[in-house]
Amino acid sequence: MPTLHLICGLPGSGKTTLALRLEQERPALRLTPDEWMARIIGDGHNEAARAAVEAVQEDLAHRAMELGLDVILENGFWSKSERDGYRQRAASNGNAVKIHFLDMPLEELWRRIEQRNASLTPDIFHVTRQQLESWWKVFERPTRDELK
Repeated sequence: MPTLHLICGLPGSGKTTLALRLEQERPALRLTPDEWMARIIGDGHNEAARAAVEAVQEDLAHRAMELGLDVILENGFWSKSERDGYRQRAASNGNAVKIHFLDMPLEELWRRIEQRNASLTPDIFHVTRQQLESWWKVFERPTRDELK
């Protein structure tokens, strides 16, 4: 049964590293909004464009699973309602869902982001301490039940 892998975590938590590893181990189709945002939009912080990219990637993910492929979505999945929506759609199509939660203390995230900010690649966007702290406040960590 094809599996939808949801990579959940804040910037700097290691989502891309894990997604790249899973892509090779499965193999699976890896869909990453930041990469598409960099190539198509050029601005990773444009929320309307990001929502459109994520919607297209979700549809593509479900089509790939219809064809028998595992799919990795590296969206971050910051809210329970978002995770629930993806889980429900996958289940209604007969697919399994696995949430991979990468939890890091705020100071470790900031340390990693500072390193990343010092040598940005085209598909990685600059993140400020203020942005990280605001995201930290709204991030809804998955419950134990979600991670089963």
